[in-house]
Amino acid sequence: MNQAQTQATPRDASSGLPPGNETRLQVLMVGLGNEIFAIETDMVREIIDPVPVTRVAGARSFLPALINVRGNVIPLADLRIRFGMQKTQATADTRIVVVEVEIDGDPVTLGLLADKVFEVTEVSSRQMQQTPRLGAHWKPEFIRFITKWNEEFVIVPEMARILG
Repeated sequence: MNQAQTQATPRDASSGLPPGNETRLQVLMVGLGNEIFAIETDMVREIIDPVPVTRVAGARSFLPALINVRGNVIPLADLRIRFGMQKTQATADTRIVVVEVEIDGDPVTLGLLADKVFEVTEVSSRQMQQTPRLGAHWKPEFIRFITKWNEEFVIVPEMARILG
């Protein structure tokens, strides 16, 4: 579609996208505290049970440790800290989602702590909501958009900004 057609197309107020141009995104649903996050499956390499961690002195608070994943040492990120959420103890549902994120043009592999992993599913741009500027405890620049899944709001994070 050319620029003139894009400008002439009416916009859907809920998503900011032209009506009928539905975008579907395949995601892994994970729980952090009471929030549900949708991580794009393109980034996900594997999901593992918790492993021993090696704390790193002077590390950034949300990247406090290193873990060994199949002989590779990778950083472990706790997004709860980055989002200002309360830190919790590991449970039987705790998992580490190993992801590869492009940061400053380079692929970076790291583990993300998740309180629970739900399922792989699709989210649609038709249900996309703008990130509210008030009332949220996360930084709006960390959020790509908010959508709904099983009648609950789900946060699609901007991983490169969160981790960069």
